[in-house]
Amino acid sequence: QQHLITLTRLNPGDEFCNGGGLITCRLILADNPERFAAFHLGRAGWPVRNKALAGFRLVERSADDEGHKRNVEGRPLCDNGSCRSARLLTSMSTIVSFVSMAPIHFTDPSRKRLKLRPFKAMGHFRKLVANKEDTEQVFHISECLPSKGFFEQAKAFCASAKGRVLMESEPYLPAVLDDHETLLKLPEGSVAHAYVAFMRREGLTAAGLVEESERVRRPTYGDQLEWYGKRTRDTHDLVHVLTGYGRDALGEQCALGFSYGQDRGWTALFLAWAGALEIRRRVKVDAPVFKAVGEAQRMGTAAQRIIEQDVRALLAEPLEAARARLGIKPTTQYTQAHTVYRSRGIDPYNFLAAAA
Repeated sequence: QQHLITLTRLNPGDEFCNGGGLITCRLILADNPERFAAFHLGRAGWPVRNKALAGFRLVERSADDEGHKRNVEGRPLCDNGSCRSARLLTSMSTIVSFVSMAPIHFTDPSRKRLKLRPFKAMGHFRKLVANKEDTEQVFHISECLPSKGFFEQAKAFCASAKGRVLMESEPYLPAVLDDHETLLKLPEGSVAHAYVAFMRREGLTAAGLVEESERVRRPTYGDQLEWYGKRTRDTHDLVHVLTGYGRDALGEQCALGFSYGQDRGWTALFLAWAGALEIRRRVKVDAPVFKAVGEAQRMGTAAQRIIEQDVRALLAEPLEAARARLGIKPTTQYTQAHTVYRSRGIDPYNFLAAAA
């Protein structure tokens, strides 16, 4: 691959964005414009525009006899749990090699311990109730409700053989999940086809969820805990597809109840039951709302953890076979609740607005 690049004032060990100097104004990497569209670097201290290569640093440099051709070995500090390396062969040509590298530490030594702040979480929940599409509030709530159970589960998985394999081999999941053309090449009836249909019908993208999470402006550490946590974000819509829970208000609470059964995170528990209570408060119909969430939670506990699956292999499986293997059974209480709502002339996908 040939790319025009200008390198100026390079020093071994310089880090982009930390005061090390001015690097190229625009650098194009790889041949996938959706994943690595434009790598824009301004002055040191400015943010790297491409999220996949944030934290890139120079670790080696050399020049030819004339002093104008450079060999540069680059490695990012972190890339959502995996790293990328690139060799810039000369000032006019580039070969990029993407090599997955597992995070070394489970938790970065600089990571601060989060405090439990339930009242602040409730404030963010109120904002979410006011606008259910304001997904950013979910990530604010997760900052307020750290869970020791989730921490211990993440630590055990990252130390396991399967966890190590996934950390070392799995590519950046949002790019995989948003590559609908590739996913649709998998067999009809596969998880991939159901996932693409769901995302297109709902107007969603995995990258959009990443963008919502980054609005919280949390520090990035590039450790194993961060890698595991991002998998909960990236696989959320797969939970909807595999369980059959829709994006209606009750479907979201059931999907969160299922997630709590899987990962024991306080955020999912809080949102599932607080949301269910809000539904019952607004729509006074004898639908089995709490039973539906409880059923979802029990199903999540009994099923294999979706977050710990090889996502690419899962996408290739027939949908019904994947559900059977994972131990995900058809919902009954959620379906019954929809039946009750429709019998009362209420659209379950818009009943909060109807109640208002």
